[in-house]
Amino acid sequence: MVQTKWVVRDKSKKSVYWPSQEMKERAFVGSDKIYKDAAKNPKAFWANLAKDGLSWDRPWKTVYESKPPYFKWFVGGQLNVSYNCLDRHLEQRGDQDPISNKVAIIWEPEPESERARKITYMGLYRKVCKFSNVLKKIGVRKGDRVGIYMPMIPEALIAMLACTRLGAIHSVVFSAFSGINFKKRVDDCEAKVLVTCDGYWRRGKQINLKKQADIAANAKSVKKVVVVQRFEGKNEFKLKMKKGRDLWYHELMEKASEDSKPVPVESNTPLFLLYTSGTTGKPKGIIHDTGGYLTQAYWTTLFNFDLHEDDVFWCTADIGWITGHTYSCYGPLSVGATMVIYEGSPDVPDWGRLWKIADKFDVSVFYTAPTAIRMFKKMGKKWPKHFDLSTLRILGTVGEPIDLETWNWYFDYIGNKRCPLIDTWWQTETGGTLVNALPGIGPFIPTVAGRPFPGTVADILDDRGKPVKKGETGYLVFRPPFPPGLLRGVWKNPKKYKDTYWSEYGIKTYYTSDGAKWYDKHNIRVTGRVDDVMKVAGHRLSSAEVEDAITSHFHVIVSAVVPKPDEIRGQVPVAFIVLKLGVKPSPEVEASIVKQVRKEIGPTATPHQIFFVKDLPKTRSGKIMRRFLRSMLVNKKLGDASTLQNPEIVDYLKKVVGYKRK
Repeated sequence: MVQTKWVVRDKSKKSVYWPSQEMKERAFVGSDKIYKDAAKNPKAFWANLAKDGLSWDRPWKTVYESKPPYFKWFVGGQLNVSYNCLDRHLEQRGDQDPISNKVAIIWEPEPESERARKITYMGLYRKVCKFSNVLKKIGVRKGDRVGIYMPMIPEALIAMLACTRLGAIHSVVFSAFSGINFKKRVDDCEAKVLVTCDGYWRRGKQINLKKQADIAANAKSVKKVVVVQRFEGKNEFKLKMKKGRDLWYHELMEKASEDSKPVPVESNTPLFLLYTSGTTGKPKGIIHDTGGYLTQAYWTTLFNFDLHEDDVFWCTADIGWITGHTYSCYGPLSVGATMVIYEGSPDVPDWGRLWKIADKFDVSVFYTAPTAIRMFKKMGKKWPKHFDLSTLRILGTVGEPIDLETWNWYFDYIGNKRCPLIDTWWQTETGGTLVNALPGIGPFIPTVAGRPFPGTVADILDDRGKPVKKGETGYLVFRPPFPPGLLRGVWKNPKKYKDTYWSEYGIKTYYTSDGAKWYDKHNIRVTGRVDDVMKVAGHRLSSAEVEDAITSHFHVIVSAVVPKPDEIRGQVPVAFIVLKLGVKPSPEVEASIVKQVRKEIGPTATPHQIFFVKDLPKTRSGKIMRRFLRSMLVNKKLGDASTLQNPEIVDYLKKVVGYKRK
């Protein structure tokens, strides 16, 4: 079978790709004229998108209002997110005829012995309506906070959407966080109700989530806890249900009505809180609003991933992260797409699991993290070769800058050298993607994120606030009018909001804390977090740049580079390196890697020390937690490791570096 080529290689530049004619013809956006038109009047551009993409109960009076560092979009407009994700699709996608009753969610459980579930738009609508009535019955009202502590099961999305139907504010907490961490977030937002489950599968083991949820349930604000039976009573542990407080989800749903009218809210009403790490150790609750956030979620999903009626979209992010919120829930559902969610680990029963799922459900758009791809690369190209990935049309990455070797492996062995690779940059705070190539426009360049999304105003500044020249590294910022999905504050902490995001260059410039450089006139290469930028003998050096050079070595699978204090040079780079299977550490291998770094960057980037390790500390979303490595090098307190995918690696690394707590 001849497979459609969605990209073509630039004849003059070996590592640059452009959309093929077939891609341009299929894409919603096939001309870069959109950037020019949007730049002429960004406010009007976003107003047209909001009007065209969403259903509004009441039109807005003012498109954009700004009182730095605060701003509002679509002031006075009213809408409901649940309605936009469900009700309005039912006429086209929810008919009782099985042919036109479109699938909204395909859920794959970790145990292969369990059957996948397919939930149609009509089925999801009914479940959300019923659960919104459950929440209403136990006291949840507009503006109340609901804590959601769930794994990747459909009920997590049902709970989120039910909250939005009532105008309640949800705060989803990653299921791998400890109960103590969950309680900190519940205490801060004063959640009235918690929604959790008995447990979930992870690497073949049943994890008791209810036990952890009970810790947070002791918070003063909590009145009721709703518990989903993931294991249907067939769990390996004994659950404790507190009478009067803990309620079974399935029992409540049996008695609930399907009649639930969505509650319209003003566009700038908080939709959800999502807690992210703070520099003080106390998590900060990022506030995302309703109309602006959903507008950006809708259009970035449609433009970036080019989702048509026949597409199956799979974002592998957990619902506990912003990527899961926007691209495993609100974005795909608001555009009426079919999406896949998976409960478990990518290596169960083996490293072919994700590709097996992609083959099984004819996934056409696949979105994951560079760290995950590096792990697949380490395990070898034999795994994807077992499966038919011919339905793939677009690949995406998210979470951190992607190195050249990983980009090429993903492009070659997953996309078969025929799919656009969309390298997206964004943050918890931005709500949706802000820098990336569009599939019908391009270009697709390894290690280069792409252009700022149409209608956004990005710049790269030096320490003095002056724009940098091409090739120079600076700080990525955004100027007004600010993206509609950008955070609107930090819950109960306006000082933290101002100090963190608006103090570096003044209250009219959003500071991302990320380093970046211009690849050319339009395209940006993000170099990583500023706290991952070292100053070596006065020279600014990005961890991502050094890691890119190291990972391009043919013996290396992944690396993490962190700074270590040095009396002479201020800071020096220290590298933690995972070698490919079969390669043993040796002075020769180390010398070869150092030579590679010096060749690609220069003597300044030479690692002061190299540790060859078996793995790196990573979150479940695949992000390398460099703070653990930095703390080990200077013998500081390491902090909570419960959020890691592999917490056992911390003790191993302590021994490797000779960590001694001060």
